[in-house]
Amino acid sequence: MPQLHATSGYVASPLPGLGVVRHTAPTPLEASVYEPVLCLILRGRKRTFSGPAQVDFGPGESLIVSHAIPVVSQVTVSPYLALILSLDVELVRSIDEEIAAGPARRTTGSALALGATDARVLEALGRYVSLAGDASEARILGPLVLKELHFRLCQATHGGTLHDLAREHSVASRIREAVGTIRSSFRVGVSVRDLARVAGMSDSTFFRNFKAVTGNTPLQYLKEMRLLEARRLLSTRGYNVTQAAFEVGYASPTQFSREYSRRFSVPPSVHAQAS
Repeated sequence: MPQLHATSGYVASPLPGLGVVRHTAPTPLEASVYEPVLCLILRGRKRTFSGPAQVDFGPGESLIVSHAIPVVSQVTVSPYLALILSLDVELVRSIDEEIAAGPARRTTGSALALGATDARVLEALGRYVSLAGDASEARILGPLVLKELHFRLCQATHGGTLHDLAREHSVASRIREAVGTIRSSFRVGVSVRDLARVAGMSDSTFFRNFKAVTGNTPLQYLKEMRLLEARRLLSTRGYNVTQAAFEVGYASPTQFSREYSRRFSVPPSVHAQAS
């Protein structure tokens, strides 16, 4: 496969949706939000936690993330090099509309799906990477290869949840709607009952399915979104602790500081000072 190079951390390529992550040493645990992506490790190993679930993978294995989910992850073996491809859910759905409906795919329902990378996915990804050196080819052929990649991923042995996401009224699709509602309104909060209504499920069914997909309860997911956004505001936007607490929806800066410290193992003032 053609090589892309990066300094430590993430670097976007000239191709839409494609980037490379490189680390020369193991990294500490880091909280973040995974958007829908394909992560293919070329060298090293990585460990990712989503709620109680743990995924540990290495060279030749790939992780398909079908929903936006809060995770804690770390590089455990270096040197580490991985390709990251952002996934377009609407493109997945358009592909699904073009192919004949087949039997339901077996899926764990989790937003994290790990598996050995199919040879056809590797071949298509290699062709996509090779387009980076030619702007004309990237412009003309890039969208075609990108569409093929999404098709191959839906057909992959660990692409069941992504395939399910294409179906309008599937569990995966309805949980995605609820996730979108939380992310757009986490500052003011939203009840489980309202989220269940968005998903078209009973409260208990929604609660069970939401946790199965995201690894978190709806309340845990909401709290993760608030704390991760607060960390961004403190470390990159110059907010002080009280400002960040109110901005992300906390009524009490004391409660915010307590939950922030529990989540990141340091008080929020540490990240505010670092900015």
